[in-house]
Amino acid sequence: MKITLIGCGAIGKLWLAALSSQGHDIQGWLRMAQSDLFVDVNEPDGQVFRELIPCNSHQHLHSSELVIVCLKAWQVSDALLPLLAIIPESSPILLLHNGLGTLEELGTLRHPFLCGVTTHAAWQDNNQVFHVAHGVTHIGAVNSLAESYYPIANILHDALPDVAWHNQILNTSWRKLMANCVINPLTIEHNCANGALVHYPEQIALLIDECCQVMSAEGLHADKTELTEYIYGIIHSSAENYSSMLQDVRNHRRTEIDYITGFLIKKARAHGLATPENDRLYHLIKNREQRYDNLRADMHRQW
Repeated sequence: MKITLIGCGAIGKLWLAALSSQGHDIQGWLRMAQSDLFVDVNEPDGQVFRELIPCNSHQHLHSSELVIVCLKAWQVSDALLPLLAIIPESSPILLLHNGLGTLEELGTLRHPFLCGVTTHAAWQDNNQVFHVAHGVTHIGAVNSLAESYYPIANILHDALPDVAWHNQILNTSWRKLMANCVINPLTIEHNCANGALVHYPEQIALLIDECCQVMSAEGLHADKTELTEYIYGIIHSSAENYSSMLQDVRNHRRTEIDYITGFLIKKARAHGLATPENDRLYHLIKNREQRYDNLRADMHRQW
């Protein structure tokens, strides 16, 4: 299958390695114009993938049968909008990122669009990717044009299991959003690995209460007991991991908070709901981002 993958961070490189190993005709797509990318992925069982992957061929993109987008949520529209005219309108586009709200930024969807979330855990150091925990990738159609593309789940599953197809991907996306609203901001506030959050049950309960109210107002099923068990399950299974948002903060990078807690708050306001604990954590993280922006601006002026 001819595939283009946009966004070659840690998770993107996992997919590049997995799909290349399955014999797919794959290329990466980078912001910087370059013809290839060295992909170095270390698996939990000790296996290593080290190969040059071709990149940024407009011809390849124009004939791709699948486009996978593994960018941060805030990068998606800027990267994808200029490429939509090149991608065949019959080619499905799969968005794999944390948070919600990117589809609204893309305007009218003329391509089959799918979205997904993954629980694979990986981090990158000096361009070397360490796949530290296997997980499940949940995907599904977000417009009617994509509903017939469910066989893609099997293709992706053969490359990097497990992959599950969902006819109601919105519910799955909201469950992951809730987990991110709880885990990511709290790991920043307490500067800790995921597992340490078990020491803050009162804060977790407050955040879950607010999230459930918003989900219910959106017409989605929100079982507080089940969602609490789901979130604590993630905390325990990823106990030694550091959330992607905490890694962003530690590296003075922009976070996805606007597409996680910010998205939840926006939906809450539309329904007249108050979310004080989510509001507090949102402003905590936005203040951190602003501080880093000011530091970068000061350094630029000094130069």
